[in-house]
Amino acid sequence: MPVVLYGCETWSLTLREECRLRVFDYRVLRRIFGPKKDEITGEWRKLHNEELNNLYSSPNIVRVIKSRRMKWAGHVARVVLPVVLYGCETWSLTLREECRLRVFENRELRRIFGPKRDKVTGEWRKLHNEKLNNLYSSPNIVRVIKSRRMRWAGHVARMGEGRGVYRVLVGKPEERRPLGRPRRRWEDNIGMDLREVGCGCLDWMDLAQDRERWRALVSAVMNLRVP
Repeated sequence: MPVVLYGCETWSLTLREECRLRVFDYRVLRRIFGPKKDEITGEWRKLHNEELNNLYSSPNIVRVIKSRRMKWAGHVARVVLPVVLYGCETWSLTLREECRLRVFENRELRRIFGPKRDKVTGEWRKLHNEKLNNLYSSPNIVRVIKSRRMRWAGHVARMGEGRGVYRVLVGKPEERRPLGRPRRRWEDNIGMDLREVGCGCLDWMDLAQDRERWRALVSAVMNLRVP
């Protein structure tokens, strides 16, 4: 079995290939269990598929492939996502950058879930964003970044004045800023995230001192469904 299923976690099987694998599985099982003598006629005959399933209690080869593929997909998701979002707690994203991240995520989800066949025309088409959101029940990449950023902000706000990270957060640069519109700051992103959940009018540094309330706000930002 390890030789037959080597690398099956990365296989993308069609229905025809799954059928051929089941036929192969049954052919091997018939060689293992051998023929059966008919009680009425006394003739030897091959075992039917149902009889093989009763004798061989383990899942068939297609079930094994699907389970290993799902297990590998979960492993990759847990490994790749931290690499993509490494250091995202300190990112200060613009609306354009958030849009590009959503486009990147939807493109990868379309590769994972594949196209869908239209019931009326019979043509294959790409999945729309709403359909992808329904299939991928986890929060999108922007929601994950915002929740991690807020969690880190609460952690820094509760630090003492002796910590260097806290002094960087509350400190003010002495030099004059350049001309033009100021760039969006990391702290501005925190304020925008709080406005999404209805707490934009409050000072986030004071809110972060209450761990339970801040934890609830982080969860609200993570699970917020926006178009």
